[in-house]
Amino acid sequence: MDLFLIIIAGLLLLTGFIGAIVPILPGIPLSYLGIILLHLSSIVQFSSGFLIILGVAVVVVQLLDFIIPVWGTKKTGGSKAGVRGSVIGLMVGFFMGPWGIITGPFIGALIGELLVGKTSQKAIKAAFGTFLGLLTGTILKLALAGIMIYYYIEALIKI
Repeated sequence: MDLFLIIIAGLLLLTGFIGAIVPILPGIPLSYLGIILLHLSSIVQFSSGFLIILGVAVVVVQLLDFIIPVWGTKKTGGSKAGVRGSVIGLMVGFFMGPWGIITGPFIGALIGELLVGKTSQKAIKAAFGTFLGLLTGTILKLALAGIMIYYYIEALIKI
């Protein structure tokens, strides 16, 4: 049973790391579930304090991932269309490799802003704010997912 929990935990952590980039997957909660499953094995035991702090970090990062792009968009004069375009651009860009993931949100936000009648200059400014917000949220999620993978590996090395 322990081997099963360890394998499933590892798969959840990897899926969670991918989910930190792919907006369809709830990456950070999946990674946290992986840590919980690892804890449920009889081989690895994390402290309650560690699990609570990690759980709070998951909630905070998830909330910031929703708040930061909206804040970046509003701060630069963007609209909801820019945010939606950015998310669509990220999903489309994911299938185009690393450059698509980087440029997709910006292009999507730009198109969204242009579709609602913004001038090119205002659309570019808003797209840049949306892009920076999504990039910041993604970096936070990747960092937290990476930290959880680190603790997974560290716990298994100690066995």
